[in-house]
Amino acid sequence: MEGEFFSSSGMKRGPDDMQVKDGMGDANDAKKAKFDNGGNPPSRVVHIRSLPNDAAETDVVQLGMPFGKMTNVLVLKQKNQAFLEFADESNAVNMVSYYKTNPAQVRLKSCYVQFSTHKELKTDVTNVQNTNAQAALQAAQGILGSGNGNVSGLNVEPTSILRVIVDNVLYPVTLEVLHQLFSRYGKILKIITFNKNNTFQALIQFADHISAVTAKDVSEDIYILKNDMGMGGAGVLGSGANAMMGGLGGMGGGAFNLGGNMANQLGNRMGNMPGMNQTNSVSPCILVSNLDEERVTPDALFVLFGVYGNVHRVKILFNKKDNALVQMADASQALQAITYLDKARVWGKQLRVASSKHQLIQMPKDGQSDAGLTKDYVLNEHHRFRRVGSKNYIFPPTAMLHLYNVATLEEEDIRSMFSNYGTVKAFKFLPDKDRKMALIEMSSVEEATLALIGLHNYQVGNKVHLRVSFSRSTI
Repeated sequence: MEGEFFSSSGMKRGPDDMQVKDGMGDANDAKKAKFDNGGNPPSRVVHIRSLPNDAAETDVVQLGMPFGKMTNVLVLKQKNQAFLEFADESNAVNMVSYYKTNPAQVRLKSCYVQFSTHKELKTDVTNVQNTNAQAALQAAQGILGSGNGNVSGLNVEPTSILRVIVDNVLYPVTLEVLHQLFSRYGKILKIITFNKNNTFQALIQFADHISAVTAKDVSEDIYILKNDMGMGGAGVLGSGANAMMGGLGGMGGGAFNLGGNMANQLGNRMGNMPGMNQTNSVSPCILVSNLDEERVTPDALFVLFGVYGNVHRVKILFNKKDNALVQMADASQALQAITYLDKARVWGKQLRVASSKHQLIQMPKDGQSDAGLTKDYVLNEHHRFRRVGSKNYIFPPTAMLHLYNVATLEEEDIRSMFSNYGTVKAFKFLPDKDRKMALIEMSSVEEATLALIGLHNYQVGNKVHLRVSFSRSTI
């Protein structure tokens, strides 16, 4: 029988279905190993598993957008799986290959991508789920179709370079800021920033044209929250960031025109700028060494590294417990944590923090125990960067700490709590009407760091937790 028939009530039992059950522990280990190895031959249909419960067709389509035209999508919500069909098998090959080394994520949950044993998807055109699928595919095609290389009536080759203009810059825009914002749309090769006509601008080169088109359409006229950039406070980085397609050959239509010599100079500058390719070589995983193996825990590292991004997993090495791996949400957050925490003093030792060769921390297999040395925090409710617009003050470790959610506490209570980690030099409530915030100064940076590890997320009321951040304020 050619293909299989899919409907809103599920799909016929076939090789993919059997493999999924293997992955859930319903069959023998040999079949599970085959599933984990992704041993299926290439197909236009990609199989995605371990999706979050609230995943929708648009989430699945977004995973496939950088790789080419998609012709069908099916989400099996009860199984936390999906199937995505491409117009060309090479697109599916590129997707599976990419997510093999760069684990896919949907709504902060890691997913697994492999080839399906099905060569095509056949869905019921009358059901509601198919309507949602077609709407998601049409929206994606609208974005992909806009990048057909025809700009202002000129037939030109598609470009992978984006020109970004940020108006009314209120805070510094760094290479890391731009990388963190735009890397969600695809792999970035190079970035250059400059000022032209008193306007901050940047050129961002993606690995492929589709990623650039996607970033352009999604990012046009956006408001950039500082929290999205991993910076402190609330507010807006600029009044608007306009992304438009640019190129090295005079695109027209408002794009950045570069003549011959200028194009060569730009290429040289982009290739030689210090740190230009640094983020691309950084893994989301961090290697932390010189820890106190008697005192370190996954929860302690989750809190400390969570100051600089969302920590997804932590693993203390079983045979070398003064070393640990910390997996951040993305490479830019890992770079930020490395920058601020390398050489920080914790538990009387100077930490060494560097990028790891690993791209992902593997959780123990079913039935295995590692004495609690590996923990998953993807769905943890205490991520600092979980909500867009939340206030996060990003500084290197300091002796001064900013406290939030202290309305239920008295000064004596707070001093007593923090004195368990060192000497409290000064304290004051900040002048807000609800008295929710305060500053407390410890006698050293290390004492403040230990207090943050010990007291951030400490419950101080019904569903109320203390928030502790490093601060550059003074009392």
